[in-house]
Amino acid sequence: MGDQIQFIVEKLNQEPFRKNYNLISFDSLESLQLLQLLSDVLGEIDPKHAVDIREEQPEQTAKRMLNLLGILKYKPPGTVPDLSAFRQGLVTGSKTVIHPVLHWLLQRTNELRTRAYLARFLVKLEVPAEFLQDETVADFNKQYEELMEAFKNLHKEHEQLKISGLSTAEIRRDITAMEEEKDQLAKRVERLKKRVETVQNHQRMLEIARQLRLEKEREESLAQQKQEQKSQLFHTEQRLQRGQAQLKEMQDVVADSKPESLMKKLEEEINFNSYLVTEKIPREMESKKTSVYFLQKVVAEPAMTQADLSALESEIDEVSAQMNQLTEKRMIKYEPADSKFSMYRQQASIISRKKEAKAEELQAAKEEMSSLERQVEQKSSQAHELGGSEVLSEDEFKQYVIKLRSKNTFYKKKRLEIAEITAEYGILQRTEELLRQRHEAIQQQLQATEEKKGISGYSYTQEELERVSAVKSEMDEVKGQTLDNMSEMVKKLNAVVAEKKASLAPVIKELRQLRQNCQELTQERDEKKIQYDSCAAGLETNRSALEQEVKGLLEECAQEESNYRYINCMKRSLEIQLQRAKEEMKAYVSPDAQERRRAVREQYTRIILEQENLGKKLREKQKVVRESHGSNMKQMKMWQDFQQLMECKRECFLKQQNQAAIGQIIQEGGKDRLVL
Repeated sequence: MGDQIQFIVEKLNQEPFRKNYNLISFDSLESLQLLQLLSDVLGEIDPKHAVDIREEQPEQTAKRMLNLLGILKYKPPGTVPDLSAFRQGLVTGSKTVIHPVLHWLLQRTNELRTRAYLARFLVKLEVPAEFLQDETVADFNKQYEELMEAFKNLHKEHEQLKISGLSTAEIRRDITAMEEEKDQLAKRVERLKKRVETVQNHQRMLEIARQLRLEKEREESLAQQKQEQKSQLFHTEQRLQRGQAQLKEMQDVVADSKPESLMKKLEEEINFNSYLVTEKIPREMESKKTSVYFLQKVVAEPAMTQADLSALESEIDEVSAQMNQLTEKRMIKYEPADSKFSMYRQQASIISRKKEAKAEELQAAKEEMSSLERQVEQKSSQAHELGGSEVLSEDEFKQYVIKLRSKNTFYKKKRLEIAEITAEYGILQRTEELLRQRHEAIQQQLQATEEKKGISGYSYTQEELERVSAVKSEMDEVKGQTLDNMSEMVKKLNAVVAEKKASLAPVIKELRQLRQNCQELTQERDEKKIQYDSCAAGLETNRSALEQEVKGLLEECAQEESNYRYINCMKRSLEIQLQRAKEEMKAYVSPDAQERRRAVREQYTRIILEQENLGKKLREKQKVVRESHGSNMKQMKMWQDFQQLMECKRECFLKQQNQAAIGQIIQEGGKDRLVL
């Protein structure tokens, strides 16, 4: 308790509280002052709670503090019997309640400040179910939840950026280096501009250079697209090859196998998948959900002390003892499994465990095969990118075939084992059923015989007595062994304790002297620490004032430097414009005609005259075209008509020629007949 109060006093004497307490003055605080102090600490964590408690009712103060402590996930210590006593102590300002709260808050102020800030946005507003039936209210509630999730993501990104961000000095150095590079580039640009201005048609050359740069960039992008398309084509070809190989394998399997074997294979796959879906995966999901639930529960719990752990261990021991007692009672009360069926049940359980193990091995083999296929695909793509080949050598192919044959043999062997186990399981099930029926028939005969003899229940009572005696003998043996082990353990522990006491006696004597020295040094350290804190507080005040002054001067310097750079740039631009105006004026008033011709005014005047002359020529040409448009259109129409007339004549001439040729052929045919 003394260490707790000392820690609270040290924290309250530091920033931002600066209360200047000592142990005596803090311990002599009244209940109202303690409540105000707690309210100030809560106000430092959440500014909404920085209020004067004299201006509000005690119940309102307690409600406000309890609400914030609940948000901060504070749990009362074990010294407080229940929550009502804690609430009452908070209302009355009890030291046994306020001191642990202050100690807990001051230990993790920064963490709690962040939690209080997040609670303002992440504490969900509970809306009654009857109001959520309204569509508008439901839509607003959904938007509210989406905004809450977006705030969570943004806060995580903000924290990551704060952790991974650069320091201010590095940013300033980078800005300074970039400004220097900018000035150097500006100077180089000015020099190149002056050098280029003396060259004829420099604007056209600059435009051509710009187009060349754009074309090069376009060429690079096209080359990149070509490479990507090549990669996509390669992957597509690989997928096609795999698909063709799978199709060929399936065709070979279909060609070499019979419908019965295919159906059997499909049934095996269906049984395996149904086993995974109905038994294995649900069990795994249930175990994962249970572990996640317990982990979430552990995360939600506050940090546990050694006392809490000891209490939980003792509770676990008590529950384990109760479970053992209940198990013993159950063994005594209920009849055990019949000895005739125990062997078959054990075999059935062994078979089920083997089945589960084989299913897990098969699942692991499938996962390994899929991962190996992904690795092969990655390696193939890498080999293709490096220009390598995927063809295996002769030795590698032989090794691959040998390995494949061994795997095939192993697979067939395991498949036979599974078939044998399945057949054995069916036989055992049938045997168990037959034995159960025989046992029921024998039991009915035995009961009928006992009823006839007038000793009904004799066999059951005898079996029960035998079972109880067997259980009792086993328990007696276990107790005897346990007592022997405990006695031996006690002897060993006593010997070890005596040995440790003898070895620790001189160490304890030295420890007493060292404790005394430690107390003296601790007292001296506390005095020095008080002096250091007072000196450090004064230096910290001076440092903060100097930092503010330096910050103001740096901002003023940056503003003046920005103004200087702006004025300098404006001055340079005005000087360039003035220089160009002087050169233009000099060329314009120069007596040399060649020099005047270089002036911009003369150039534009000459261009204007050339354009005016060109416009006059074009207008004259337009006038001539308008005047001759009608006659030209008539001439074109006449020429089209003449072309149609000539086309008709050509067709008529061709028809006459065809008719003459046909007549000549007929005449020749007639002459031939006459000759015959």
